[in-house]
Amino acid sequence: MPSAADHGTHIFLMRHALTVWNLAGRIQGHHDTPLAPDGERQIAAWRKALKGWILDRFYCSDLGRARTTADWLNQSHRLPLSEEPRLREQDWGEWTGRIQRRLKQEAPEAYTRQTRRGWQFRPPGGESQLEVLERALAALRDIIARHPGERILVVTHEGVLKCLVYHLAIRDGCGQKPVAPAPYHLHHLTGSAEQLILKRANAVNLDA
Repeated sequence: MPSAADHGTHIFLMRHALTVWNLAGRIQGHHDTPLAPDGERQIAAWRKALKGWILDRFYCSDLGRARTTADWLNQSHRLPLSEEPRLREQDWGEWTGRIQRRLKQEAPEAYTRQTRRGWQFRPPGGESQLEVLERALAALRDIIARHPGERILVVTHEGVLKCLVYHLAIRDGCGQKPVAPAPYHLHHLTGSAEQLILKRANAVNLDA
């Protein structure tokens, strides 16, 4: 965790707590479901893990599961908290609500065809991973421009985290295969409105 004396803007990205659809393996996309009891227990543990951290504000996706996670984490900090719709999960279109492991069996050709498209992966009626990346990057650049030099905790979604971490790691790692984002870790970014830098993926294991 950078100290108050560190210069520059620091952004800490994390995923929302577990929901009932997460536990069922259902694709949520823009649909919202409540946090599961395990998710509520996660947040209680995360509050302890973040106790003593020097932060200036919180941002979160406008979806309820991210907002609830951010609200509860902020109970011990009581800092400004803002919603940013561009940080919401990928829109999965017609595949929203489907159980992902069954989708691979029930629509194998369509699923395989999309997964082979890389950044152009787009569920029927949804949005591509490239579109998710572009809106998330724009959101973070705007946040940094509004709050230069601050330390900001951002609660978002797994799809957004993967897009950001993979893009920044590959861009700054000369094309080397990046480390996969681990579940329920904080990812540390620094930079300015002109340039974002992935300081460290999987920087803090919140579930440790």
